Amino acid sequence: MDIIKHSLSSLLLFLLDVTQTPILWRKQGDDATIHCNHTKSVDYNQMYWYRQLPGETMKLIVFTTTVKPNHDFGDFSKDKFSATKPDVETGTFTVKNLVPEDKGLYFCAVSEHSDTDTCES
Repeated sequence: MDIIKHSLSSLLLFLLDVTQTPILWRKQGDDATIHCNHTKSVDYNQMYWYRQLPGETMKLIVFTTTVKPNHDFGDFSKDKFSATKPDVETGTFTVKNLVPEDKGLYFCAVSEHSDTDTCES
């Protein structure tokens, strides 16, 4: 029982480090921008934006970092989505020209920078 309480407390403390726009209502054709910020250390310069549509699994839409100016949208279109990462603690994510199929859960996550480019095998 104590392990469960401790785990839940740790999870709640972790979740409070990252906050975003809690709910957003927009009309069809509008753009919707979600703001995210965190109170973790400056090492957490990477931000990820995810979407989960009804009945589907969660998908990563874009990876942003303060280190690179071009964000990685993977298979998603920059015509539909945009993101900003002006500094380590904040970022935004925008869904453009809303249609009913855009309805879903959107959220951000942050992680520490790991320097894998300089690792030698």
